Amino acid sequence: MTAQTLFYIIIGIIIVNFIKDKTLDALNAKHFNDAIPEDLQDVFDETEYKKSQAYKRVNYKFGLITSTFSLVLMVLFLVFDGFEFVDNFARSYSDNAIVIALIFFGVIMLGSDILTTPFSYYKTFIIEERFGFNKTTIKTFVIDKFKGLFMMAILGGGILALIIWFFQLTKAHFWLYAWGLITVFTVFMNMFYSRLIVPLFNKQTPLEEGDLRDKISKYAESVGFQLNKIFVIDGSKRSSKANAYFSGFGHEKRVTLYDTLIHDLNDEEIVAVLAHEVGHYKKKHIIFNLITSILLTGIMLYVLSIFISNPLLSQAIGVEQPSFHVGLIAFGMLYAPISEITGLIMNWFSRKFEYQADAYAKQTYKDEPLISALKKLNKNSLSNLTPHPAYVFVHYSHPTLLQRFKNLKSS
Repeated sequence: MTAQTLFYIIIGIIIVNFIKDKTLDALNAKHFNDAIPEDLQDVFDETEYKKSQAYKRVNYKFGLITSTFSLVLMVLFLVFDGFEFVDNFARSYSDNAIVIALIFFGVIMLGSDILTTPFSYYKTFIIEERFGFNKTTIKTFVIDKFKGLFMMAILGGGILALIIWFFQLTKAHFWLYAWGLITVFTVFMNMFYSRLIVPLFNKQTPLEEGDLRDKISKYAESVGFQLNKIFVIDGSKRSSKANAYFSGFGHEKRVTLYDTLIHDLNDEEIVAVLAHEVGHYKKKHIIFNLITSILLTGIMLYVLSIFISNPLLSQAIGVEQPSFHVGLIAFGMLYAPISEITGLIMNWFSRKFEYQADAYAKQTYKDEPLISALKKLNKNSLSNLTPHPAYVFVHYSHPTLLQRFKNLKSS
């Protein structure tokens, strides 16, 4: 196989993936005007449903523009040897492989962020603002950008530097050390994300004493779930959309409620949502996802170790001087179809786990407040109640509201 053949394969993968996504988007868009399912008639009134349809159409058109822009940009970057240009730029500053790689990825990530920021701005301050979701100020938007870039530079750059160092020391066996590093990092972040990372972007405060905290504690005690740390996060700082999540293990286990969730739902509904989250914990879904993620990372790194030393990887994207960092880019593009397949499998498991967590909440608490909570959350986020089945299969990590409703009623 020649470098030119690999180049055409990469271009083919990018274009086929784009066509697949746009076909699914178009199929999904045909259902925007479907009638509300009979079981969900109480989610939207006529005015709200028209607003929901408008929100879906606007996002569909906006997604078509942004994804087309990304496709054209990537193809042009490949055709006109953009990676070669950036690689030469990085090499003009250093002879050290790690420094070159950090500059290389730094330029690409910064350039990508600069090019996509106008789209992000439009999405936040035009689309989300128009439909009443945006609560972000321009100051917060800018600060978030800089914080995100800083985190990427420190964490991403640090991990990349260590992986290249492992490669220099051990060559073909670097994947074992890289896998160990990423595993430790993944477990650490699962444990301490809420304690270390979330405070950089949001304010977290303990849920104040009162009826809601008492009800949550009473439920947790009834199912033998030790829960001492209950926090409220200022999600309304950026959006009116609501959420809740568990994080950490052991002593670091905590539940975080968005202030918007507390505003949108009553106490019974909030406890039902938390019962669902406890179901994920009790059914070992969190452990399954963590272990599976680690295993998939190990497989990817092992495959990478087989091909990374082949100069064809770098040459396939127009870089004549082979290197780990350029080979990593090419490998990522070639590995994309495998990632798509594993993503489909993980989404299937995720939807199955959602049913199980719903059933757990019904068995240990009540189904009616969970159903009403799901309806309110879908209503307040103007969710699509009638997505195309193929779109759901590929993109949804959760069942649709109608599927969850029917499952709760039949189980």
